[in-house]
Formats: sequence, C-alpha cells, structure tokens
Amino acid sequence: MKTKSKKHIFWIIIGIVLLNSVGMSVVLPLLPFIVGKYLPSAQIVVGMSALMSVFAACTFFAAPIFGSLSDRYGRKYILIFSLLGSVIGYVLFGIGGALWVLFLGRIIDGLTAGNISILFAYISDSTEPKERAKWFGYIGSAMGIGKLGGPALGGLLGGISLSLPFFVTAGLIFISGLATYFLLPESLVPEKRTKHLTLNSFNVFSHFKDIFKLKNVKMLLVLGIFFYISLGIFQFNFTIFLKDIYKWGPVFIGTMLTLVGICEIISRAVLLPWLLKRFNEKSIGIAGLIVFGIGLALIMISVFRPSIIIISLAVIFIITGEGLFDPTYNARLSQSVDESNQGKLQGVNQSLQSANNMITPLAAAAIYFYSPCILYATATFIVLVAIVIYAKYIPKVTKS
Repeated sequence: MKTKSKKHIFWIIIGIVLLNSVGMSVVLPLLPFIVGKYLPSAQIVVGMSALMSVFAACTFFAAPIFGSLSDRYGRKYILIFSLLGSVIGYVLFGIGGALWVLFLGRIIDGLTAGNISILFAYISDSTEPKERAKWFGYIGSAMGIGKLGGPALGGLLGGISLSLPFFVTAGLIFISGLATYFLLPESLVPEKRTKHLTLNSFNVFSHFKDIFKLKNVKMLLVLGIFFYISLGIFQFNFTIFLKDIYKWGPVFIGTMLTLVGICEIISRAVLLPWLLKRFNEKSIGIAGLIVFGIGLALIMISVFRPSIIIISLAVIFIITGEGLFDPTYNARLSQSVDESNQGKLQGVNQSLQSANNMITPLAAAAIYFYSPCILYATATFIVLVAIVIYAKYIPKVTKS
C-alpha cells in the first residue's frame, strides 16, 4: 500500500464484505421454512432450487454488464446501485405473501448483482499487483467469518419471526451501501475509464467474446472453470454425502460446516499472507490445487472406509487448498488487464461462476445418484487437469 489511508479504505471494504456475508448467511437456515409457506413439503426442494437457479441466471446476464458500467462510470456508484438492488430483494422476501414475490425478490437481486466483482475491481484499481492476492484472501476470510456467524444469528432471529432475518439482512446491506457512499472514495479516475458505451456493452455475450479474445486471460478463465466445477461438486453435494454415507444428522453436519468456516479463515487470513512472503503466486496456486485435489481424493476413499478422521482431513485439505488457490488466481486474473477493463473482466468471471452454479449441481446430482465414488473421482480428475493447465500454460507474473 502506498499510504496508511489506503489501508484504512481496504479495511472498510473488508467490513462491507463481512456485513454482506453475515446478511446473506443469516437467511440460509430459514429458506426451507419460507418456501414451505407457499409449497407442499414434497415440493420445497424444487422451489428452493428454482429460486437459486433464477438468481444465478439473472447474475449470469447482469454481472458483465455491471462490470462494464463500472469501467465507464466508476466503481462507487455502480456498487451502491448493486447493494440497493440486494436490499430491495431481501425486503420483498421479508414481505412475502406469495411465491411470485419471492421470485421477484431473487430476480431484482440477481439483475443488480455484481458487488463482489466490483469490489475485486476496486481492489485491483487501488493496489500494486503483488498486494492483491493478500487482500483477495482477506475478502474470502471475511466471507468465511460471515458464514460462521450468520446462520446462528438467523436461527435466533427466525425464532422470533420468519420474516425478521430478511429485514435484518436488508438492513445490513443498506448499512454497507451507506458506508460505500460516505467512506469509500472512487477508485477509478476518469482518465483510466472506458471512454464510451455502445449497444454491445449491454450484450453479455459480446463481453465474453472480448475477454476470451485476450490470450492470457482465456487460459486463466479456462483454469478457473475447471477449479470452480470441482469446488461446486463439493459445495453442492457435501451435506448430502455426509447424510447418506456417514448417516449424520444436523448436529454433526453443522459441526463439520463449522470446521469449513474455521479452515477458510485460517487459510486465507493467516497461512496465505505468510506464504506470499516466501513464494510466488503461481507456486502457491499450484500447491493449493494439489492440496485441494488430495482432499477430494480422501472423500472418494471415505466412500469405502467411512472415518471421521478421513472426512475431517478431507475438509481441511479442500478448504485450505481453496484458500490458497482462489485469492492467488483472482490476483493473477486482475493483473491480466488494465484498469479500464477490470470491471468487464471481473463481471465475466462472476458470470462464469453463476453458470457453474446453474449447471454443476444438476450434473453432480445425476452422477451422485449413480455413484458417489465416481462423482468425487471425476472432481479429482478435473483438479488434475487444472494442475496441468496451471503448470504448463500459465506463465509466472513478471515483476512490475
């Protein structure tokens, strides 16, 4: 960082991410009960899946557009607009009254999505390349803290009223918007902004075409696609795996998810900054993928030998590997374009992850139904491909 004031700004960003993460995770324990007010019990899972898919689909189309708008008009006000969209979405969820209101809330939230990608662009605007992985790691750690505390708070608030957690979430995100308005300066100076917008700027597929034209970016995004598919297999399937293979109930599964949160915080906030002082980002990223792959392989082994030690080690390896790869990957991605294209790039990256959130759960469910072992063998193989891509096709970053 160039100045102490800049560092203070970054800690404000971490605080905004923490508030958002707490807010979003507060509502997670209540979703089945909210949806259950409008659907019979046999259709609750379908309703929840449809809500998540609608949000992911809207994000897929909206994130690159909002990223480009932030390249043209600056990060600050586009970020505020995105946060306000989330506020409206959660207020509608709290009001409820009909299933279509819930879908409207998700659609509005999805169509204004992009706050994380814009925050990543903000960090990229404001830091030297060698500092980005550390701050991206802190953002991930803040999300982990939110995921730990949010569900517990949601359970307590939900005991008072099912609608209350959604209004609290809206309030937390609104506070984030106020903090952005009053405390964050604009990070993208006018002379570094995109000079004009065209109709193509509102065509999501034109953004994909522009970004994938860039040779260095294309291989990085392919690497990211492989990683996020394998991560998605774990995220969308793990609790069902513990229920079916280990016969665990909510208490044991909740304890394991707490371990996930703890490992996420330690790997990103403690281990990663320590490693960055000693090794280059590419070496840390490859090591993260290897550790991540070992964790997936341990889950595959545990299909045949269920053991609390094996599954705990698997979680530790997976989350630690993710915590080392994800921030260094995002830092490397941010270094592949200049400031005028950061928003578009981060938007495309978020859009790809939304597509992953739509497709991977369905494909993983089909394979899991056939064989849990084959599912995690597939995930492990995908990580091996990602390791080869990173080692062979992604060059080290030249010192700036």
